[in-house]
Amino acid sequence: MIRKILIANRGEIACRVIKTAKAMGIATVAVYSDADANALHVRMADEAVHIGPAPSSQSYIVIDRILDAIRKTGADAVHPGYGFLSENPLFAEALQKEGIIFIGPPVNAIQAMGDKITSKKLAAEAGVSTVPGHMGLIADADEAVKISAQIGYPVMIKASAGGGGKGMRIAWNDAEAREGFQSSKNEAKSSFGDDRIFIEKFVTDPRHIEIQVLGDTHGTVLYLGERECSIQRRNQKVIEEAPSPFLDEATRRAMGEQAVALAKAVGYHSAGTVEFIVDGARNFYFLEMNTRLQVEHPVTELVTGIDLVEQMIRVAAGESLSFGQQDVTLNGWAIESRLYAEDPYRNFLPSIGRLSRYRPPVEGERGNGTIVRNDTGVFEGGEISMYYDPMIAKLCTWGKDRDAAIEAMGDALDGFEVEGIGHNLPFLSAVMAQPRFRSGKITTAFIAEEFPEGFSGVAPDAAALHRLAAIAMVIHQRLQQRAAQISGTIGNHRRVVGKDWVVTLSGAEIAGRIETVAEGARVRLAEGEPLSVETDWLPGQTLAHFHVGGSPMGVKVELSGTAIRLRSRGMDVTARVRSPRVAALARLMPVKLPPDTSRMLLCPMPGVITSLLVKEGDAVEAGQTLASVEAMKMENVLKAERKGVVKRVAATAGQSLAVDELIMEFE
Repeated sequence: MIRKILIANRGEIACRVIKTAKAMGIATVAVYSDADANALHVRMADEAVHIGPAPSSQSYIVIDRILDAIRKTGADAVHPGYGFLSENPLFAEALQKEGIIFIGPPVNAIQAMGDKITSKKLAAEAGVSTVPGHMGLIADADEAVKISAQIGYPVMIKASAGGGGKGMRIAWNDAEAREGFQSSKNEAKSSFGDDRIFIEKFVTDPRHIEIQVLGDTHGTVLYLGERECSIQRRNQKVIEEAPSPFLDEATRRAMGEQAVALAKAVGYHSAGTVEFIVDGARNFYFLEMNTRLQVEHPVTELVTGIDLVEQMIRVAAGESLSFGQQDVTLNGWAIESRLYAEDPYRNFLPSIGRLSRYRPPVEGERGNGTIVRNDTGVFEGGEISMYYDPMIAKLCTWGKDRDAAIEAMGDALDGFEVEGIGHNLPFLSAVMAQPRFRSGKITTAFIAEEFPEGFSGVAPDAAALHRLAAIAMVIHQRLQQRAAQISGTIGNHRRVVGKDWVVTLSGAEIAGRIETVAEGARVRLAEGEPLSVETDWLPGQTLAHFHVGGSPMGVKVELSGTAIRLRSRGMDVTARVRSPRVAALARLMPVKLPPDTSRMLLCPMPGVITSLLVKEGDAVEAGQTLASVEAMKMENVLKAERKGVVKRVAATAGQSLAVDELIMEFE
């Protein structure tokens, strides 16, 4: 058996591998850059080796630095995680020359499947159905436009060495093909050191469904069911589930058998994933094969009971799989929500900074039979860096069926506290409550279609507004009661807390009266039925559980002056509770208007200015590209919203800017 594993990665996947290795009694080694000196994976490992500066191009993807760490620590095996060097055949070859076990597939499989062009040719030869496209390399933007027109729009422009949504663009016309080719090429070079591009037909209304495969070195290859990965934004998966709500058993078997055939064709062993595009008639087409552990592997583990990392380690050590295809069963339903450091209220732009609060829900089995799992690589007080992927955690839930898993996820998201940075928790909650998602009628266009104007939070309906108003009243009254107890009696006067209140929230004004009853409080609103409110909340707590009208609600509570911020199920409201007299006076106060920034181009995220395409005095047209910003390995193009003249350029190429810092202003 393997004695010591070096994990050539960082973040949550490094922590994930360390957990299984420790459970197997195997020592672990972490590697870290300057930015990760205090990272969680460094704390968890038995040993840790510094490998260079923060940029991954100077640390995590420098093969010689990883080899030096192996030699220093005497590790006899390496797990690459995903990303970085996980699908780099040169890395696997270097380990082979050093006599180090690579916990992954053979070099030839990485080479064949890691190149998207070669993999499609091999898939076709193995009898796997493939998407129409141009599999040759593309020299320049003119050729990209020509090929795209020949295939027929829409087309997908992709990096040959790509993955994780990097270096990928959809083009619907010549102009988008030209711009998409250059952006994909730039991202591919930055992320993978390989700027080769290919183009294929984009299947409209597609589902992204992938098959997990697992093979040993003795010729056995199995498929472990599928994962539905159709909830994507900018070609990056956001929510995954297993199994798919769309597949029937016949399609599942056909996809699984084709995935196994492809794996066997390249002599595959270890864990891997064969990705397919599936149309509305359940026709499926090979997309690519990822010769590594996938980000979303936990949902497969939850429904099969198989620890994929353990199996990868055992296979790498030469062991045979201890089970066959007939032993693989899918039990219940699992969902994974990717928690990202990106602000959904600012078009999901990356966010960096310190996690002033990071408190995930308690993991393990709940009283209702559901399970919560959270794979993470951060901790409260730690920092989210601009140098790496913005993922904070992968929150997973399991239930006996899909409805149970979704409801468990909604509860878990409500109980997940993250403060200090922008994050997508409210968006994830919104998706869980979305009727179309709950019905399972989803495609890769789900987010674009259901949130066409972006995400601005979940607007409470009348019933939710009343429940939130009742909660705000109860919180406010408890605060007033505490204040009365502290102030006590002055002379012959004792402070009396009123029962009549007016709540202002989400543009509405709701009056009500609180009555204390044995089980908590009863709130009589001016409209609607009286609501009973039971809660364990006490002043100072940031997370509370309420039962309002008999329905449970997990609510994050934040107090700021007289304001009470309440967040639950994607709703984010700020309530102000006043006495009827004060409420009447508040209506007379003027509204403060925000500053006018319409003539400014502000940096939408923390990042580096990679290009400035205009100068002072230039006339620009609506839609014209002005600049580009790189953040968290993604290139973001900034365009003019309307016609104008550049008055001043305040930034320079290569400069690092904070969010909302001025790039340029217009006359």
